[in-house]
Amino acid sequence: MPVAIITGASKGLGRALAVALARRGWDLVLDARSGPGLRDAAEELEKYGTRVAALPGDVADAGHRADLVRAARGFGGLDLLVNNASALGAEPLVRLDALPLEGLRRALEVNVVAALGLAQEALPLLREAAAGAVVALSSDASVEAYETWGGYGASKAALDHLSAVLAVEEPGLRVWAVDPGDMRTDLYRSAVPLDDDSDRPLPESVVPAFLRLLDERPDSGRFAASSLMEAL
Repeated sequence: MPVAIITGASKGLGRALAVALARRGWDLVLDARSGPGLRDAAEELEKYGTRVAALPGDVADAGHRADLVRAARGFGGLDLLVNNASALGAEPLVRLDALPLEGLRRALEVNVVAALGLAQEALPLLREAAAGAVVALSSDASVEAYETWGGYGASKAALDHLSAVLAVEEPGLRVWAVDPGDMRTDLYRSAVPLDDDSDRPLPESVVPAFLRLLDERPDSGRFAASSLMEAL
């Protein structure tokens, strides 16, 4: 069975993607900061007969990242790494003149440093896989200047660039940065709590875009889920 590590998998897009992969027979190593939420996700996934290692912790912790890769090795290897866990930098979001520098450091640590650290830890297993791939969750805030989204957007722009360089340095892998588009998630509610998100699509609606990447394996690059969905 193929094996995936998915960070931030207790809810939102991470959980939706985990469900989709479990239905396809993947074994899963899941991370989230919320232990109860992660256990709930694992119980749901085990109904599909998949093996699940649910490890609560902080991806900014190097020891936790090593544990995630160790669990994948215990399942026999690693075919897919999904760096989905994200930090906003401030909740709710604020203009740059009010952005706490500690918050910006946290966003960079989780969204960039930890994502690279986990990729570094996982590379030996991914290189051994027949079709190793890395997915980095991007955002339109990485390429557009939205008021109050500066810190978060800067961290995602850095992640996009790291992903592009990793693709050049690891030509045997697929490295995809994916902008999922607008979604109704807890992260968005934390970012803009006064905004009405009732018309935003649920995370499950964009999962087919990620599955298309896995099925068709286009060249490494940055993709918008909306574009991937148009051809489905």
